[in-house]
Amino acid sequence: MKLLGMLLRRDTAFPIFALAFATVASVALVIARMAWTGNLRYAFLIWNLFLAWMPLVFALLVYRHAEEVAPRRLTLVGLGTTWLLFFPNAPYIFTDLIHLTVRFSREFWLDLVLILICAITGFILGFVSLYLMQSVVRQHAGRLASWVFIAGVAGLTGFGIYLGRFLRFNSWDVVLKPLELSREIGAIAAAPLSQPFSFAFPALFAAFLFISYLMLYALTHLNRLELPKTQELA
Repeated sequence: MKLLGMLLRRDTAFPIFALAFATVASVALVIARMAWTGNLRYAFLIWNLFLAWMPLVFALLVYRHAEEVAPRRLTLVGLGTTWLLFFPNAPYIFTDLIHLTVRFSREFWLDLVLILICAITGFILGFVSLYLMQSVVRQHAGRLASWVFIAGVAGLTGFGIYLGRFLRFNSWDVVLKPLELSREIGAIAAAPLSQPFSFAFPALFAAFLFISYLMLYALTHLNRLELPKTQELA
């Protein structure tokens, strides 16, 4: 009920409804594509959109808990860590563009638009959750610390997307496959020069995330523009 109350608050209701509409539209387009072509090739986009909502859910829980008079630090850390584990799923959908390189088909442009709609929806879901988390950090640690937080999240997310796309790990593998995950990360850290792509891709994707977030953040501070009222003719 507390989460529902957060969703329906005056300051969050409109973006939540807009994101819900975009998600429903994206899912409808995926289903229409499957019905038209007769195959389930892009059904995974529905699952990826579901995962993209998880960071927003946990960010809302963190924000709601941080508003309490005496929030429990352990609860905030636990929810924040869970948010961070799921956050890469939001921008991850952009990497699904790789499926367009497998083969060129007559549905190429349809599939391109379809993936981009899902990817942008996932990215904005991540942006809203990151904005909420930055607000919590700014409240507790200051403005500078909040931007250091954004830079750190961008870096970790870039590496997380690399682990997901190329090494095929999921957010929950931190619990289900901790040894295998730690071995892979250890191997990359032990011989960084032997695998330059494992650093180049995360760094570039982190830059993409940080710059994109900065531009979207700037838009949230753009005051509503209104044309001056024209004088009535005499």
